[in-house]
Parts: sequence; C-alpha cells; structure tokens
Amino acid sequence: MDDFTELIDLASEQLGGAVLYANDDFFAAKENLIKPYEPVWKEGLYTDDGKWMDGWESRRRRSPRLDEPYDWCIIRLGMPGEIQGVVVDTAYFRGNFPSHCALDAVAVDANPGIDELVRVHWHEILPVSELKGDTKNHFTLENTGRQTHLRFRIYPDGGVARLRVHGYVTPDWEALRGRNSEIDLAAAENGGDVIAASDEFFGHRQNLIMPGLAQVMSDGWETRRRRGQGHDWCVVRLGTAGRITRAIVDTSFFRGNYPESCTLEAGSGDDIDAVEWRELLPSSKLQPHTRHEFVNEIADVGNVTHVRFNIFPDGGVSRLRLFGWMA
Repeated sequence: MDDFTELIDLASEQLGGAVLYANDDFFAAKENLIKPYEPVWKEGLYTDDGKWMDGWESRRRRSPRLDEPYDWCIIRLGMPGEIQGVVVDTAYFRGNFPSHCALDAVAVDANPGIDELVRVHWHEILPVSELKGDTKNHFTLENTGRQTHLRFRIYPDGGVARLRVHGYVTPDWEALRGRNSEIDLAAAENGGDVIAASDEFFGHRQNLIMPGLAQVMSDGWETRRRRGQGHDWCVVRLGTAGRITRAIVDTSFFRGNYPESCTLEAGSGDDIDAVEWRELLPSSKLQPHTRHEFVNEIADVGNVTHVRFNIFPDGGVSRLRLFGWMA
C-alpha cells in the first residue's frame, strides 16, 4: 500500500493499545501519545508544572539524567500486528520537540509486566531518525514481522503529541478456530480491513470495524452530503474467508444524518475491481440512532473474502458487524 496511514493504527487506545510505562512524563502524560483524536492547543492554559500540552513530554535533561542518551516509553499494541509505517506527530511542540527518535519492537506471549519488558531483547525497527517540530513525521517500515510491544525512544528529551503505528492485525487463528463459534469476520481485532470507500469526509472508514460501541458521532464512518445521483459505499476485506450468517448495522449517534437504507454484497478475489458481487442483504430500511440486526434476511452465498457495504444515498454508520464461520 502506497499510503500506510490508511491502515489501522495498531497502537490506538481505540483498539486497546496502552502506554505501559515512561521513564519520565513530567510535563505531559504518556497516555496522550495514543489518543485517537487529533492533538489540540489550549492557549494560555498552564498546570502547576508548566504549559499544558496534548502529548507526552519529559522534563529538560539535567544531572543525574545527563548520562542517559534518551527518554523512552513502552507501548502495548491493541492487537499484535505487522507494522508498515509510523507517524511521529509533534503537533504544537515547537521549541520543545525531540531532535531525533527511534523505535524498538518485540513479540511476547501473554501480558508481561514492566520488569520483564525492561529486560527483554528489543530489536530496532526504526533507527535513530531526525524529527521536525509541529509536524507529522512519516516513516515507512519494512519486514517488521509480528509484534506485540514497542519501545519508543526520543533524543534527548522533549514532547511528542501522538504516535501512530499503522499496519495489519495478525490474529491468533488457532485460538479463534478453537472457539467453535461464529466470529465477527470484519472486526479489526480479527484482521478485518476497510480497504476502500467512496467518501469519508466526516468520519474514517476504519471506524466501522473498531471494537466496542461508538461513543460519539465522530467514532463512525460518515460521508459528505451527496449532490446528484449515486450512493456511497465501502469495501471490507474480511480477516479470513468465511460464510456470513448475521449482520449488524449500527447507526448510533447518527440522527439527522443516517442513511435511508443499505445493502450488502459479497464476493471473493484478490482484485476488488474483478470481484463478482452477489447480494448478501437486500435493500433494508434504516432508522436513526439504532442497532439493526439482520439474520433471516442474510443470503447464503457461501465462503467469501470481501463485502461491499452500500448506503443510500449518503450519511453515517457507527459500526458494521459481519458474523459468521471461518472457512
């Protein structure tokens, strides 16, 4: 993929990511690094420690910390995955951003404690790289393998607003098969990916498959108001091929801007332009701020790899769930 930022943010708090530890977060909390929303500036707002900043910010380097070459934090990814690129966003950090950064990764089982993570053998996936202030610094990565945790190093100190870690979720397929029950084949945590959309002006398409319920309207996928003919759509690549038996279309928080109706089409193939789409769900009326569940209406089209979600004519949907059985 040319633009790795279109992939899911594996570290996002929205997906279950967490900043487990930082050696210093005197000025601004480490947890801000993975907040799902864009960083903000609050003019004139100060805390007892200094200027309020929306990000992670360590103190200025003074003795005895002079012997340490960098500040660092440890991040648990929301889901294990293969990282394709990172964005180190130094928004609003102008005279206090790090000059450089680096990133280490490791894959570990279960949920190790900080003491264990500090001692593990990290391998570098992003060498020491220069940063610019008040900028989204993009770094493309290759052949990172499946990772579960990251160590983010900043040189020598300073502040970073957000760290975005984009890539592909790599589920534990053996565990999923062992459930012997239907799973959400579209869910981000099960490797699903919304690979294309006609429009996402007000809300990103990947929000459709995020875990849990939407909390606000901006948590969903929303298109601009359509003028003229046509309708909006998106295409979901399932985490694995499977037979869909149940669908949920959730329009929570969309009251004056929900789609009038929707359909689902399904098919298989590596090239979505060549997929022969078959009707999975016929045209179905939608209601505002409602969780719609479709079971009897779902056609048995066999095992498929992709689903096309059509909304008429435009609007917003908070979540799309496609439950079924792995092939």
